[in-house]
Amino acid sequence: MDHLDKLEAQSVYILREAYREFKNICMLWSIGKDSTVLLWLARKAFFGHVPIPLVHIDTHYKIPEMIEYRDELALKWKLTMIYGENKQAIQEKNTFPEGKVDRITCCQSLKSEALKKTLSGEWDRYIMDLNTGKYIPDTNCERYTGVIVGVRADEEGSRSKERTFSPRDKENDWDVGDQPPEFWNQYKTDFAPGTHIRIHPLLDWTELNIWEYIDRENIPITSLYFDQGDGKRYRSLGCYPCTTPVESTSKNISEIIHELKSGKFAHIAERSGRAQDKDDGGGLETLRKGGYM
Repeated sequence: MDHLDKLEAQSVYILREAYREFKNICMLWSIGKDSTVLLWLARKAFFGHVPIPLVHIDTHYKIPEMIEYRDELALKWKLTMIYGENKQAIQEKNTFPEGKVDRITCCQSLKSEALKKTLSGEWDRYIMDLNTGKYIPDTNCERYTGVIVGVRADEEGSRSKERTFSPRDKENDWDVGDQPPEFWNQYKTDFAPGTHIRIHPLLDWTELNIWEYIDRENIPITSLYFDQGDGKRYRSLGCYPCTTPVESTSKNISEIIHELKSGKFAHIAERSGRAQDKDDGGGLETLRKGGYM
């Protein structure tokens, strides 16, 4: 087995363990490359079928191509596709792009709070009707006890402090100092009732690993990651008012891999184009302690 084979096998094992150990779990799909690799691994883990609902938190400020890509792939792969939102904040335009709050407050509202209330079932969820391709109200309001997330330890500082099976309290709040030990791939999966669990099958992957795996497996991803002729592309995807592309002429996966190996981005954080990270002191720990992805 080469390095990618080992990473794949470990991630498939974690996905199967999560599905076996936890009663009602979902998988977050941000539509980016990492969570799409995670989705691909889930299809491998369960032999082409994904028995876990996919959840996306729609801020209504995502780049339009991201939403188009989400729905096209959900229909093609027959996914249980669900989205949630902070309907009140969006309707009242209580957001950063509208000039009413700062970036951190906007993220806490449109992402963290929306995620908490969507996972708990307190706020409306919308599920794709695979016959029509339209979203309808989801009648299942049962609380998700765990959520599978495509974060990597090398992505930014706070994520390097995660465990593969990471407990949160009932409000999804994260106590960074109270993490279970994980030695020699021995994972704690027995938690007190009411504990919310975040599961991270990609924690040991790097940005380069992700792109090499996408290349090897021919995984479909959004074209936003590639230069469309203006010498720029997105390295990390998010809300368009707070995400800027990087200077890059990479037009395909091979060129991105070369770019990562050549050192062009070796010492530049992957999320350097995400303005909310800078507003959070250069990282995401404040936001993530409160439930941010």
